[in-house]
Amino acid sequence: MAESESEKEEAAMEAFMDRFRGPERYEGAFSPSNWEQEFDQIPMFMKKAPSEIDPMKNPDLACLQSIIFDEEQTHEEQAKIYKNEGNDYFKEKDYKKAIIAYTEGLKKKCNDVELNTVLHTNRAAAQFHLGNYRSALNDAIAARKLKPNHLKAITRGALCHLQLRHFSEAIMWCEEGLRTDPKEKKLLETRAKADRLKRTEERDFRKAKLQGKREQSQKEALLQAIKDRNIKLSLASSEDDTEISTGLAEMSLDGLSSESALGAKVCLQEDGSLTWPVLFLYPEHGQSDFISTFHEESRFVDHLVVMFEELPPWDLERKYIPSELELYYEDEERGDIYQIDTETTLLQALQHQRYFVKAGTPAFLVLVKHVPFSENYFLGKKVHRLK
Repeated sequence: MAESESEKEEAAMEAFMDRFRGPERYEGAFSPSNWEQEFDQIPMFMKKAPSEIDPMKNPDLACLQSIIFDEEQTHEEQAKIYKNEGNDYFKEKDYKKAIIAYTEGLKKKCNDVELNTVLHTNRAAAQFHLGNYRSALNDAIAARKLKPNHLKAITRGALCHLQLRHFSEAIMWCEEGLRTDPKEKKLLETRAKADRLKRTEERDFRKAKLQGKREQSQKEALLQAIKDRNIKLSLASSEDDTEISTGLAEMSLDGLSSESALGAKVCLQEDGSLTWPVLFLYPEHGQSDFISTFHEESRFVDHLVVMFEELPPWDLERKYIPSELELYYEDEERGDIYQIDTETTLLQALQHQRYFVKAGTPAFLVLVKHVPFSENYFLGKKVHRLK
């Protein structure tokens, strides 16, 4: 049976398509799987040019570049090409490449003042977007040296000063620009912001200075109160030790500036009394108690009664009963041990002839009477006991 005309046409179309389905392709054809990558290698259609162009590997691209940067072109023409290239990168927010392009343009050292001013100003903008505010400011300054009233350079420089917290300089740049254009919105906004931040900074500085004076006055009063009580601070050597006055030369500020782990420190109350952070150490069990505000007129026994109203979980032998406890302090310089009557007040203990307050926190040893650990603890040490 003879084939119809339509069947012949369909067979011819299939034969034509088979030429493209087979393993052989026409010369220069794109790969079906990588055609987009191959297409991007054509210079006219490249999305991004390679950082380095090898004439042997990319002859077409090298040829195109030589046409663009013709050696016969003037420095002004080449610098303008780099400026336009930088602007394209800037629009794509590729600020690093924009900076490179503007820099290449400036390297041409052309005699066009306007063009060089624009190159510096545009590079300043790119540097600004990367957060390189000092570099951006240097470019703005360079642009103004070429053209003092260039508004874009002035605006960019003012913004750089603002970011660098040079508020007075930012205001000055804005005012210089506003003399050229009193209605320039960006300059008006920048000046207002810089003025507001400057006043805030000055206010905070005054407050900090006043607070510093107040704290210094309070510390002087505190040291004087300690001296009046004949309480001795540990004079540990420190570069930060400061003498408040000749009369307080023997007092160490270092002993008061160091706070405890819980942030407590000695305080002078409004009625003139002192409260101290006090540390109780239990060497038998490696335990401790901390009282953040121990009033100087309070007795040790009153605190011990409260602290041991319920026996602590580490006291398995149930022997830490207030009436059975003894209180001591150690003279680290001599290695002697002094016993303190639990009926005495903190102030009386601090006024002992060999007691030195270390790091602003009085510390005392608590031991149980007539137990083997307590007896052994004092072996080899001179103990000054209560009579």
